[in-house]
Amino acid sequence: MSYIKDNFLLTNKTAEKLYFDYAKDMPIFDYHCHLPEKQLLENKPFNDLFEIWLAGDHYKWRLMRNFGIDEEMITGKATNKEKFLAYCKTLGTAFGNPLYHWSQVELKEFFNCEIEINEENAELIWDWCNEYIRINNVTPQSLIEKSNVTHIFTTNEVFDDLTTFEKIAQKDYKFKVIPAFRADKIMNIEAEKYNDFVSLLGEVNDLTALETKLEERLQAFIKVGTTASDIAVQRVCPVSEKAQAEEVFKKRRAGESVTVAEAEIFKGYLTYFLFKLYAKYDIATELHVGAMRNNNTVMLNKLGLDTGYDSIAEDNSIANMSRLFDKLNMENALPKTIVFNLNPKMNSEIVTLIGSFQGSGVKGKLQYGPAWWFLDNKVGMEKHLEDLTATGHIGAFVGMLTDSRSLLSYPRHHYFRRILCNYFGTMMEKGEMTNNIAFVGEVVKDICYNNAIAYLKMN
Repeated sequence: MSYIKDNFLLTNKTAEKLYFDYAKDMPIFDYHCHLPEKQLLENKPFNDLFEIWLAGDHYKWRLMRNFGIDEEMITGKATNKEKFLAYCKTLGTAFGNPLYHWSQVELKEFFNCEIEINEENAELIWDWCNEYIRINNVTPQSLIEKSNVTHIFTTNEVFDDLTTFEKIAQKDYKFKVIPAFRADKIMNIEAEKYNDFVSLLGEVNDLTALETKLEERLQAFIKVGTTASDIAVQRVCPVSEKAQAEEVFKKRRAGESVTVAEAEIFKGYLTYFLFKLYAKYDIATELHVGAMRNNNTVMLNKLGLDTGYDSIAEDNSIANMSRLFDKLNMENALPKTIVFNLNPKMNSEIVTLIGSFQGSGVKGKLQYGPAWWFLDNKVGMEKHLEDLTATGHIGAFVGMLTDSRSLLSYPRHHYFRRILCNYFGTMMEKGEMTNNIAFVGEVVKDICYNNAIAYLKMN
């Protein structure tokens, strides 16, 4: 049997009451993920557990590489079953890793399987879950609805086809799927295929034309329900003048390469332009900072992007972020913004910075986003809560997301909810905050769901 018990991560009776009476049954709003919308539209039944559990999940791939599993058994030509067995062997000794917890919870939640995951039990789990998939006709829709998800924000590049979302809206799903607007491929001017991406927007010969195209595409996104955008950078670049960015853009459009310094000039200006654009249309901005991407060139060339070779960056761009926010604020063009930070040593710097730019009448206009990517584990979430409560306001917090390509990631919300309830419950039992459990319970419900719904205009 699984080691996961009802009181998992809940270390006192108050924490248990907060979780089971207030957090557990709240719906889920996944306001940032990477689920492919076409998969949600097609809604095809799965053939086996590998297709749901391991295909495309670079979290699991990284763990297997750390254990010395051959790449053939991860992304290579091994059979689905062989890859699954290799993952179970890996997980058996990954004590303390969030995947050690998540995977066990996922088996129970989605397949009613409480067999402990290890090499010895791998064959039994494979057979059990595949039989469950066959009998219950498991599809993306069934997995999402089983998780009580009401809204999903996918992450889509500015040139993506939006008709898929129109077709999904016509389905009888119990959840909505809405794209978040992302211009990263238009921002990353140093990329080899940059001009190909820009050309997908039509005829774009200068920076003003690019700005016009981006605004037109944002308007198209808004028509299918978009209320959020996304920007992902390793570091925030200084805001540059449009004329400087124009020179860099024209150079790149002419087929020339750009230097690192030139790329930062362009990125600094375009980040500023996008923030102003989002403020104009009241689009919330999700700013992700601190990921150092594509560290392994050999594997990048072999497997491509988003395959598990990114890491935490050491860049400290807090001063640039301050100047960006300040310039926008002086121009009355600072949108609602959620800052996601990947380097935990920067938690307090960012929480205190966003506290300098809050808006009257808007609860948490600037948000410190939840523990993200390499930090969405027990240690990272607990530190996030400590730093947020110490210098920010937990009652305004918009809560958890999945940031995942996996349809089985929704138990991560309950992982977070348990940690949140334990954090409050422990303080309550120590006499460090009110013991009015009904009042605190309502705050828990807000953090789990209600705050994000209001912030992103889904009610």
